[in-house]
Amino acid sequence: MRVNKAVAAIVAAATVALANGGSAGASSEERATAGRPPAVIPLPKGFRPEGIAVGPGPYAFVGSMADGSVYRADLRTGRGTLLSHGPGTPSLGMKTDERGRLFVAGGTGGDARVIDTRTGRLLASYRLADGPAFVNDVVLTEHAAWFTDSTNPVLYKLPLHGGRLPAAAVRIPISGDLTYGEGFNANGITPTPDGRALLVVQSSTGGLFRVDASGGSRRVDLRGELLPDGDGLLLRGRTLYAVENGVRNGESYLTVLRLNAAGTEGRVLRRVRDDRFDTPTTVAAFGDRLYLPNARFGASQDPEEKYDVIAVRRP
Repeated sequence: MRVNKAVAAIVAAATVALANGGSAGASSEERATAGRPPAVIPLPKGFRPEGIAVGPGPYAFVGSMADGSVYRADLRTGRGTLLSHGPGTPSLGMKTDERGRLFVAGGTGGDARVIDTRTGRLLASYRLADGPAFVNDVVLTEHAAWFTDSTNPVLYKLPLHGGRLPAAAVRIPISGDLTYGEGFNANGITPTPDGRALLVVQSSTGGLFRVDASGGSRRVDLRGELLPDGDGLLLRGRTLYAVENGVRNGESYLTVLRLNAAGTEGRVLRRVRDDRFDTPTTVAAFGDRLYLPNARFGASQDPEEKYDVIAVRRP
């Protein structure tokens, strides 16, 4: 039986790919064609990523520390495009909602922004702090968007009554166990498993804290464990994923914890290390994969410097 030459070429290429572990040397397009989403998503040169959000659909939104631009990538192919040009100040932590809105923490800009994920149009902007600030991360709950500030001991709340964007943010002072010191303080934020409070990690101490709606904080009992250089947080059920960026300790980890429903106690299950980690800052999920942007804080700020987002199997 004669074999069509084109078919033979495809079979030969597939044989080579299998011999090389299924994807080595393959482009993003080739891996997507093979039914496997790319394990690395390249970003524009000089982009300096920090925050990431996923959805609606198989799309990731990545914010730039350099100028606040937002890049949208298709997780199926790894291809992307610039969604929104930044204001010249950072875009750090970010989250999307089911209405197709992207909530962005503005870092040293001391602000928060809301962007349309389809058009890149700025829907709203909020001045959160008048003096020095580092608005670091954001989480969406049923009725509000909550932002941390690594410089000032407060949470900023955007009430979302009926999903409508408010005219202004509410400033909520933090009290209790979470006390601010030198370095980066409150950073990553996520709800407790029961949804009744928030969890906040303090980068400088590695402590994890439960913070209620009034700002009262209590240290979470992690059985003597800490989250050194704790950065982004992601909750799935009662499993908490915490990124330890390794800025001070030199080693970056994705740490997996199991919490009780109230978020008052937890234990570290494992710390995941990956050779591709290069100061990852936060984590978002799609399907059975977790996506971490490599901020590469130690890299030069050369406009030709390369950056990426890496995917790992969800532990």
